[in-house]
Amino acid sequence: MLFPISDDNSDRHITPYITWGLIALNVFVFAFFQGFGANIGFTYAFSTVPAEILTNKDLITDGQLIRDMASGQTYQVPGLQPTPIPVYLTLITSMFMHGGIAHLAGNMLYLWIFGDNLENRLGHGRYLLFYLLTGVIASLSHVFFTLFAGADPLVPSLGASGAISGIMGGYLLLYPTRRVNALIGWFIIAIPSWVALGLWIGLQLISGFGSIAGQQDGVAYAAHIGGFAAGFLLIKIFAAGAPAPPPKPPQKFIYRRR
Repeated sequence: MLFPISDDNSDRHITPYITWGLIALNVFVFAFFQGFGANIGFTYAFSTVPAEILTNKDLITDGQLIRDMASGQTYQVPGLQPTPIPVYLTLITSMFMHGGIAHLAGNMLYLWIFGDNLENRLGHGRYLLFYLLTGVIASLSHVFFTLFAGADPLVPSLGASGAISGIMGGYLLLYPTRRVNALIGWFIIAIPSWVALGLWIGLQLISGFGSIAGQQDGVAYAAHIGGFAAGFLLIKIFAAGAPAPPPKPPQKFIYRRR
């Protein structure tokens, strides 16, 4: 399995305050509002529920008991909670919540790797708008895929991966040959970004088609695909007119005559 861990930031000329702030905000929300995943009421209230987006209605449902046919265990699944904001705003609030520590850590690693490069290219304001817009498009992609596939529209969705997929789509178009350091087994290798991100989006497409066939694993692949496509298609618009990065200083070779 190929796992990106860092990339080439040698041309970065601004401090990525927005990327760092987004990471801090995601961690803060998970720790203090979601109670590290224990506050189910808050999580369900501010997640994106496809049925609510499609009807523009705040839905409240009762909890139910679900029996896992594989293990034979029975679980209590909470119902949908009242949402104290317009339901359409959950397309944004859900982007800052996560289902567990591993979910949060994986998303923040990818944001840290790929986000600063786009912030460096777009500038702070454009980058933040790009992040939020591709995140909303990703959430809407999941909503309409749920309707198309006939999946349960009452299952909430949450996570930053849709917006981060948008970052990755933009990164692929702007920096297709940028070196990405990836962990494969016990080895770290440097590969061009088109290989790392091409493999990633290929996996999302394969898994997304699998979900149509009924192979559900709890991942909103349509959000990943929609966010990635939005980032890939919109990045040139956002990059147009952005301040050009300063030229690299000329190299000076130091040597001793012998």
